[in-house]
Amino acid sequence: MAPKKKAKKKAVKRAKKTLKKAKKKVSMAKKKVTRAKKTLKKAKKKVAKAKKRVTKAKKKKKKR
Repeated sequence: MAPKKKAKKKAVKRAKKTLKKAKKKVSMAKKKVTRAKKTLKKAKKKVAKAKKRVTKAKKKKKKR
């Protein structure tokens, strides 16, 4: 009975360690996702600005 208990304790410890690692990975992934979202927003803004510029240029050409 005693060795089994020890094994159980070890298993629990190992499980806790893997859980900690998993949590770290998840938090890192979340940070990466938020950063990616921010860059995406910036990129969208840039695209929108570029589109506006293009339409303005087209209008100017039509006037001429």
